[in-house]
Amino acid sequence: MVQGKSVQAATKRRLKIWLFLIVLFLGWAVYTVINQMYQKDHLNEQLLSLEANRNAMEQELQELENKVMLLNDPEYMSQLATKEQGLVREGEQQIFSE
Repeated sequence: MVQGKSVQAATKRRLKIWLFLIVLFLGWAVYTVINQMYQKDHLNEQLLSLEANRNAMEQELQELENKVMLLNDPEYMSQLATKEQGLVREGEQQIFSE
């Protein structure tokens, strides 16, 4: 009988240790999942911010490319020189409005 009780106590002790280890592992797993969800949300916010920034940069690049194309146009350059510098061609006269 004494040996049966000690075997039963040892079995209960092992079961408690196993349950403790399982609970510890599950706690770690839940913590890891929650932490990864937080990191995923944070990275998604960064991704959206970077994509918006990239779209703005692409739009600015397109506008600058359009300006470069206009600067290669002699007619546009003539209009720009007249408007900003007050330059006119020979035989033309600039009109000022008040």
